[in-house]
Amino acid sequence: MPIELYRQGSHLCLMFSNLTQEDGEAVQSNQFLLVHGATGAILDPGGNLAYNELYLGLTRHMPPHKLAAILASHADPDIIASLDRWMTATTAPVYISRIWERFAPHFCKPGKTVGRIIGLPDAGARLRLGQGEADAFELWALPAHFLHAEGNFQFYDPISRILFSGDLGASLGADLQPGQTVTRLDGHIRHMEGFHRRYMVSNKVLRLWAAMVRELDIAMIVPQHGAPLAGAAVPEFIAWAEGLACGIDLMSASHYRVPQ
Repeated sequence: MPIELYRQGSHLCLMFSNLTQEDGEAVQSNQFLLVHGATGAILDPGGNLAYNELYLGLTRHMPPHKLAAILASHADPDIIASLDRWMTATTAPVYISRIWERFAPHFCKPGKTVGRIIGLPDAGARLRLGQGEADAFELWALPAHFLHAEGNFQFYDPISRILFSGDLGASLGADLQPGQTVTRLDGHIRHMEGFHRRYMVSNKVLRLWAAMVRELDIAMIVPQHGAPLAGAAVPEFIAWAEGLACGIDLMSASHYRVPQ
């Protein structure tokens, strides 16, 4: 069952957190469905392990042909490996960084993505999705380059005030419950620290990101892996990330040696 992150009026945000857990081999990942009126968007739809249940979840809220957009924070398999099936099941365009727009078709059969991939510029954009006054809504694509991927975006929903943060904010662990929102960062950092030190590129980009998101009114930070952050955990996470040494900050000559 999906987790309801937000519901007010005609606007609904759902998180699917357990679609990849049946065989235990794949990393846990979250997929998101935003519904607004008679339309909506899917964020980071995931791979084939997640497709069936996410598609059924979509059909409970709208006909597939009403889907306004598929949004991908970057081009990893756990983000859009199921793209071929979504190209068949819906008519929605795919929004992804322009540096990945010619790579994404490799997930699909020839010709399936023609005219359906919209490359996002590095500066991001305020996307107006849906048609008509009742169904149109905005999502903001925020630049998050080198916060794991070279061309990377996070998506901010100004109605729910949720920042869908991709791999930033991710938490992992066998004893972690992705469906339980974290409201204080103490005790949760152990699920985050190793991942962020390896998968984020440098402290410089984390500091730039922190300065950007402090301009937003954020109720929740919801990553693509692990548990959502809310309440005091939001500013605590921003401050923690801002001071974190990671990626190339930690590299030295010892990491670049010819194997014996």
